[in-house]
Formats: sequence, C-alpha cells, structure tokens
Amino acid sequence: MRTIAMIAVLLGTSPLAAQDFSEGSEARSWNLYAEQPARFEARVVDMLCAVTGDCPEDCGGGQRQIGLLRSVDDVLVYPNKNAQPVFSGAAVDLLPFCGADVEVDGLMLDDPDIGARNIYLVQRIRRLDGDEWINAQSWTENWAAQNPDASGEGPWFRRDPRVAAEIEAHGYLGLGLDVDAAFIADWF
Repeated sequence: MRTIAMIAVLLGTSPLAAQDFSEGSEARSWNLYAEQPARFEARVVDMLCAVTGDCPEDCGGGQRQIGLLRSVDDVLVYPNKNAQPVFSGAAVDLLPFCGADVEVDGLMLDDPDIGARNIYLVQRIRRLDGDEWINAQSWTENWAAQNPDASGEGPWFRRDPRVAAEIEAHGYLGLGLDVDAAFIADWF
C-alpha cells in the first residue's frame, strides 16, 4: 500500500500528471472536444530549435513554427491557432515575442485518447514585464499587408497567390490536373 501511495505522489508531481491551468483564464470557448481554458507563463521559442538545437536568430524570422515552453513544467506547447474565427496559425502573433517570457490565455486541447497533447489556441498574450494584454488576431491583417494584389471578395485562401499556384500546378484535389478533369466530368 505504501508503494502505491508513493507512486501516486510521484505521478502527481510529474509533468505527466494532468494539470489545471484554467485559474484566471478569460478564454472564450470554441466548443471543441477536449478544450479547457488555460492561462500560463511560458517562453516563446522556435520549436525546431527547442527540439533539435538548430537555432537561427529571431526564431527563424517567420519561417518556423513558434512554440511555448511552459514555465511551470518545461512542457513544449504547440500553439496552432490564434483567436480569429479563421483557423489561422498563432506564429504571426507570437513571433514578436521570440525569446521573451510571456503569459498567455487561451484554450488547451489535451486528450491522449485522440492523440491531442498540449495543442493550444492562444487568444491573448502579454509580456511578463508588461501589463497590456494583446489580442492574438493579427494573421489576416498580416496576410493582407503581404498580399496587396490579392484584395477582393471572399475568404483569403481563395485569393492567396500560393494557393492559386498549387491549384494551377496540381489541381484542386492535389492529384494532378488530369485527375481533377476526370473527377469534375464524373461528378458535375
């Protein structure tokens, strides 16, 4: 019995133990399966750097995925979405904080049964040495500034030159123009 109690104590204090980061969170729900409000302190890092030691300046200058190295347990958290309704990444919002210690507020998806571990939807960010929260919603504004010739109606991805180039080269299905033509003829 003592052994079981000791194992329970060790597991309860290890990073493997489920932790509750909801205290003080003001995150808005997305009604996603396994979502939990989560507010915590972390260092903004280049994820590839954190995993491999390959560390260019400025977290890769926008060419790499940005992560959050959680302060309380050194767990690398993957912030894959910002606060916008479009499912755009959080890297644009986090890159200005590269190497900084921040506090974030958002939603954590964590369910080992479905393979979701430490997936984060960041809604607000602030430096630990500052007091102003910044809403994590700059992706579409940043995209529009980088693509001034892609203005118009409809969602950004219908006007994105990179998306258009992929469709032109590989078709809508990504399987080639011939497969697209056969599919369209068969279905429409």
